Amino acid sequence: MPIITYSKAINQALAEEMARDENVILYGQDVAVWGGIFKVTDGLYERFGEERVFDSPISENVMVGAGVGAAIMGLRPVVELQFADFLLTAGDEVFFKAGMWRFMHGGAFKVPLVIRAPSGGSGFGPEHSACPEAFIMHAPGLLCAVPSTPADAKGLLKEAIRLDNPVVYCEHKLLYAMRGEVPDGDYTTPFGKAVVRREGDAVTIVAWQDMLRRSLAAAERLSKEGIEVEIVDPRTLNPFDRETIVESVKKTGACIVVEEAYRTLGVGAEIGAMLLEQALPYLDKPFKRLAIPDVPLPTSQHLVNAIVPSEDDIYKAVKDLVS
Repeated sequence: MPIITYSKAINQALAEEMARDENVILYGQDVAVWGGIFKVTDGLYERFGEERVFDSPISENVMVGAGVGAAIMGLRPVVELQFADFLLTAGDEVFFKAGMWRFMHGGAFKVPLVIRAPSGGSGFGPEHSACPEAFIMHAPGLLCAVPSTPADAKGLLKEAIRLDNPVVYCEHKLLYAMRGEVPDGDYTTPFGKAVVRREGDAVTIVAWQDMLRRSLAAAERLSKEGIEVEIVDPRTLNPFDRETIVESVKKTGACIVVEEAYRTLGVGAEIGAMLLEQALPYLDKPFKRLAIPDVPLPTSQHLVNAIVPSEDDIYKAVKDLVS
């Protein structure tokens, strides 16, 4: 299989879906001639032209609102917001129009809209670093993809573009340069199917995107001490594959969720509640969460390092739990 970057995998997914379906359009700030602020859309304007790849004003509510209207009328828009934080700038259009329109009209409309939301990262400051997955999960009607590898970055985006319901596709900024194998030919990655990235019997870690990368690194260190960690990557948070996590906890008896977002009412809180409802008899140890404290994300790298879960934090959390 070819080895390409996470960023290139997203670019390939966009190109293949635009070539397959002329109803797919792409727009956002600087996505056309410039190729996107992170160069993810490089070359698509030249290939597909200004009617299908175009720049938009800096107005997130207009961008998403227009996407909802275009989707209802039969197109399949892909809207890039540059930074995931700006989902909240377009809050009414994202959460109440895109998410609820189909429900509110008895299924009369389809809303095949994809919102690309570059998330996370270090040094971007409090307004450009969010991982807003919990906000998305809390809103009815919105699907949420969190690809962690180049293969899933491509497969989940192709699946998102083909779905008839709105998807917020979170692409992590620190993973753009990650390289990995990507299957040849046309393929999609189904939503709602988690994957076990590493098998073990000591504790289950649930992590995605950059927290998955750090968890795998910590698991390598722990393995040298005879502690085998099982790591589950959910791939999508809505729909959410509860079954794979519960089956893993049945084997390990313990669970830690590692997320790059705020701890209070975060994704980890939802997973903890789910385990209490569905897997309490199998938990031999207290459920744990690693997350960011409820403070604005700093710009300074050493302050970021102090609050975002690190490989060392994950290593120590597992050691504390199994000791």
